[in-house]
Order: sequence, then C-alpha cells, then structure tokens
Amino acid sequence: MAPADPSTLSALLRRRDLDLRLVSTATDLPDGALDRPLRWVHSSDLADPTPFLAEDLVLLTTGTQFDDAEAIAPYVVRLAERGVLGLGFGTDVHRSGTPEELIAACADQGIPLFEVPYRTPFIAVARAHSEAIAAQAYARRTWALDTQRALALAALRPRGLEAIITELGRRLGAWAGMFDAAGDLIVAHPRDALSATVREGLGTRVQEILDRGLEAGQSLTLDAHTFMLFTVGRGGHLRGVLAVAADALDQEARAVVTSVIAMAGLAREQSEQLARGRRRLHTQLLRSLLGDDPGLARRVLGSLPPAPVVVAVTGDAPAEPLLDWWERRRVEHGTPAFLADSEDGVVICVSAADEALLDDAASRFSARVGVSRAHAQALIALRQPGTSGAVRYADTVGSSLLTALATDEARLVAESRLAPLREHDAAHGTALEHALRTWLDHDTRAEQAAAALGIHRHTLRSRVSHAGALLGVDLTTFPARAEVWALLQTARD
Repeated sequence: MAPADPSTLSALLRRRDLDLRLVSTATDLPDGALDRPLRWVHSSDLADPTPFLAEDLVLLTTGTQFDDAEAIAPYVVRLAERGVLGLGFGTDVHRSGTPEELIAACADQGIPLFEVPYRTPFIAVARAHSEAIAAQAYARRTWALDTQRALALAALRPRGLEAIITELGRRLGAWAGMFDAAGDLIVAHPRDALSATVREGLGTRVQEILDRGLEAGQSLTLDAHTFMLFTVGRGGHLRGVLAVAADALDQEARAVVTSVIAMAGLAREQSEQLARGRRRLHTQLLRSLLGDDPGLARRVLGSLPPAPVVVAVTGDAPAEPLLDWWERRRVEHGTPAFLADSEDGVVICVSAADEALLDDAASRFSARVGVSRAHAQALIALRQPGTSGAVRYADTVGSSLLTALATDEARLVAESRLAPLREHDAAHGTALEHALRTWLDHDTRAEQAAAALGIHRHTLRSRVSHAGALLGVDLTTFPARAEVWALLQTARD
C-alpha cells in the first residue's frame, strides 16, 4: 500500500480540495518549518487565544481581532512563544486579502502564513488534518502488523535469530544488532554499517549493562550515532542486549521491538537448552576421557582436537558466556576444542597450536585458568595461590616437588603435626621449633647449628631430642628427619 501523507502543514498545503495558498516565502522560513508534525488544527478570533492553545498546532483566524493594525505584531509574537507552527488567514470574510502587517510579523517570527479562501470552511481544514492523522495511524498499525508477521516467518528459518535481526533492521530502516550474554556482537544488519570505534564503544556499554545484570532500556550516542539498548532476558539472568540505531521509536515501532526481544529471548532459551544438553553429554564424555577411554568421545564427537593436546581448567569463569565464546570460535574460525563441566570447573581441551586462546579467555572473563598437558596437573596449576590469568603447570611447579605438594590440604596436615611443638614453645617461652629448623638447615651438624644459634652443642642436642619427643618421632633416623623437614617447609610460620 502507498504510504500515508504525514500530518504536516506541507501536507495540508498540497491538498487541492482545500485550495490553500502559502503567503510566506518558503525560502525565508526556518528549515523544516513546513514539515514539522502537527498535533491539531484550531480556529479562533480571540485577541489572545494562547491560553487555550497547545503546542505544535496550526491556528486559523478571520482577523476580526485586527481592527488595530498595531496589535498584529504582539499577537504574532504571542503565537510564536506558545509554539504555534502555522497561521491560516481566512480571506474575504471581514476583509479582502491578507494584511501586510500580518505578513511582516509572521516573517519576523518565522511562522508560516497561508491563506484560506472564502469557499473553504475552517472545519474542512481541521477535518483534512484529522483524516491525515487517522490515515497515518492506520498506516503505522498496518506496518506494525505486517512487520510482526514477517518477523514470525523469519523466526522459522534455519538461522532464526539472524533472520529476525536482519528483518528488524530492514523494516526500521536502521542498523540493528544482537549482543550475546558475553557482550559479543553475534548478529547485525547491515553488518558493516558501523565503524570499529563505534562498535567498540557500543560493546563496552553493553558489557556494563550485562555486568550489572539488570533489565534496562538506555540511549547512547557515539560519533553522531544514537542507539537504543534493550536487554533480553530477566534481571539476574540476561541473555543479551538488542541495540537499534535510532533517536526514538514511536508506539508501533516499540511494539515491534518488544516482539523481537521476546523472540530473541525464546531463541536464546532454546539455544541454551541445547547447550545444556550438550554440556551434560560432554560431562559424561569427560569422565570417559579421564578414565583413559577416549573411544566413546571419538564415537560421539567424531574427532577430538589434534595432538598434542593442552588441558585447561577454570573454576571462576562464567560457564555459559565462556562456552558461548568457544562455540563461536568453533563456528566462525573452525577452532577444534572439547569443553565440559566438571566438579572442579569448566575443562577445556585444545590443540597445543591454539593454546594462546586460553590466555585470551582468561583475560576476557577475568578468570584464573590452570593449563598443562594433563588434567591433574592443570588442577594443581589452578589451585596455586597468588596467581591469576592462565597459569602453566610447568611455570608454577618448576623443578621442586615440594612446590607441587604445597596445597592447602598439605599445609593443614603440616600445621596439625607441628601443633604439639608450637604449643609447647608458646606455653613455656622456648624456641624448640627454631632450634629444630636450624639443625635441619645445617644438615643435622650439631657444631655448625649450635654456632648459628649461639648455644653449646649439648644444649642443641637436648632441644632437638625434646622436640622429637613432642612430635613423637625418632630424629636419629633419616625418614623421620626427612618428614619433619618437609613439615617445616610446608607449614606456615
């Protein structure tokens, strides 16, 4: 259907049945003066009708209030201050032609002035404007229904979400984009309409909204582009953000966007349900792999990342955004990977050639990731204190076996075993633990250890013997000495 004429003064002037004539010089009027949306057309011959007028209307008058020509200029000033968008003068009612004073005053105030001929009733002008408003409203409702029908059909296509956003952008005549729960732009139309700088700034604001986890509708301006942002999903469980490059949306366009948000939420929910099913399957496959039986995983997946394989474990990264991010890497770049949930966190298996992606993931999600060639070693790297980002087992452990054993559980055992010795020192003001440490640090050589402590060697032997008795070990044997030395190295001071 042909688009309805907008409800503007320009549209009224084009109506041949009204035979209106613009008196003002169009080139002298402010830009867009004839094309501003009109709220209504009203008629009045009051000397000051402004208390009864609303903004954005056209006023019609026969000029009976202009007996004094000097009253015309103040009259027009009041109309301009009230926001009147046009003045129609009914000719040949009380006088022929349009007063020159009125023409000059309207020109000074930038108000379009037009003549309404005697044969055209004011009510006909008002009715024509009312019909334009009704036709425009009908056209917009028809557009909204047709658009929602097109969106529903788009949702049935194989790549439903992409088809929905593409159809929305076409129907609105504006850029539209969908960001996922990780803050990445996954669908856009037109795809390359925004510069990299604008996309980056838009992505930053979207990430802030997702981090807050609150439902929101926001407006954002970047490099002369204004965007309206709408969250998809409920508060605390957002599934993404829909962005539309528009300054404002009327009621019908907002209804269309609301439909898209519902469809996108449903599409994301279905995608997440499939992802959850896939994750449960991968969890079972991970157990098969950890049981040294890769046959099941190969039969189900078809293939695994090519050897050599790197294993990573992360316990503090958001699982769903992380899995979505890796899935996009697989689809868009063909990156082979195997991801699965476990009691320790998300396990990621990739080819050694793609190991750098683990650093990217750790940085992107502000997570700690343990990395190694074996699952158990990756867990050890993950649990090392004072580390962040992607932590390699080889870098953390180095060549020291004690470093690998320095877990929280090992420290608790060491502190428990040394408790009798420490409680005795605290209760009696002795330093048996210090003497024992010094003796072991000097390879159990009494002369050197006693000299370091500034005591006689017999005193040192007595203290070492007393310490051994408190710990319940025979320090004359090598295994006992090795155990106590390991306890002292592992326990906190």
